[in-house]
Amino acid sequence: MANSPQAKKRARQNERRFAVNKARRSRIRTYLRKVEEAIASGDQDAAKTALQAAQPELMRGVTKGVFHKNTAARKMSRLSARVKAMA
Repeated sequence: MANSPQAKKRARQNERRFAVNKARRSRIRTYLRKVEEAIASGDQDAAKTALQAAQPELMRGVTKGVFHKNTAARKMSRLSARVKAMA
């Protein structure tokens, strides 16, 4: 348990940061799921549109420290390859 004032403040900051990061991670996963659903439905135009919407959101997650940059790059690479293969 946090006893010093600094530790108490750190605990409060961690709670807020956790909530923000959790919301951001959830938002990114929603965008990625939309791309997956478009790929599954076989609609290449919808998949391209969803991928273009997901890309900046995923990269924003990297700059905010929610995802590692290589993880985001790998996800984007695999998704874009799958969308491209639909043609």
